[in-house]
Amino acid sequence: MSTTMVYTEVYNMMYIPEDYFNKTIKVSGEFVVYYDVTTKNTYYYCKIQDATACCTLGIEFRLAGDAVYPDDYPPEGTPITVVGTYMMYLENGYKFTALMDAELVE
Repeated sequence: MSTTMVYTEVYNMMYIPEDYFNKTIKVSGEFVVYYDVTTKNTYYYCKIQDATACCTLGIEFRLAGDAVYPDDYPPEGTPITVVGTYMMYLENGYKFTALMDAELVE
């Protein structure tokens, strides 16, 4: 797919997530780490930009197994491809989506 189509599809995943639940998703982008001081949790994302690089979306992912940061992850900013099952989870009463049981692939 072109970068515009990929960005559009990721946007749809955010806007109508139930259409994508339990599907295997493969996406490429830039590895980003976010630490939330409120929840004290670290979140891992594949950041995707549109063709003009003016808009960005991120898909959270959780690696399969007992992955430990930073040992089992690439350096932040590294281009990555991640594959996982798109699912919803609850945290502090809020709904979020992520690629679960994900793997970093080449």
